[in-house]
Amino acid sequence: MKIRINNLCKSFDGRFVFNKFNLQLDSENINCIIGESGGGKSTLLNILSGLLKADSGDIIGIKEGDISYIFQEDRLVNWLTVKENMELFIYDYYKKEDVDRKLKEIFKLLHIEDLENKYPEKLSGGMKQRVNIARALLKPSKLILMDEPFKSLDYKTKYSIMAELKIIFKNENRMVIFVTHDVDEAIYMEGNIYILGGKPFDIKGIFTNNLLKFKEEIIKLI
Repeated sequence: MKIRINNLCKSFDGRFVFNKFNLQLDSENINCIIGESGGGKSTLLNILSGLLKADSGDIIGIKEGDISYIFQEDRLVNWLTVKENMELFIYDYYKKEDVDRKLKEIFKLLHIEDLENKYPEKLSGGMKQRVNIARALLKPSKLILMDEPFKSLDYKTKYSIMAELKIIFKNENRMVIFVTHDVDEAIYMEGNIYILGGKPFDIKGIFTNNLLKFKEEIIKLI
């Protein structure tokens, strides 16, 4: 999969967030976009997903509806069980006779088999986010967007989930764009790192190999 962003422009109240911004992603690897908080990262994801309209520019390579989005918050419906939350959309993508099998597969993959009949209010933050991730992975999309999905998790839970996702993503033929302000998260995910900064925002640096070796340089660019 290849994505090209050409001459993207987006402004709010007369202030440019992006002005003729260009970026090309042509790898099935995890692509981490890192920068300080308020640095346009979420805006970029929202434009890529279609949730936000750009003022001008072209985005090439993304088909409408071919995206899974893992948000910062879980966005679960509180009065529905975990399984019922999954079933809200799953019939759009799978035949009725395949639904139970797909649910069991994804529950097992993310170690949430015992949660299917529980309501969100009974789940910890880590469990809610596992369900949130499972819901996104269920959609057979070619592009997964992740907007700081580990932001509210404790250290142990965060790295446990990231370790599982690294394995899943290596086995799946999907492109991943992962937004974070945490350098350690970006390095741990072992993908390509794009540093976003400036005003208007632009790519200040790209790192593809030996990420730990370049940690200090990455931090200086943020």
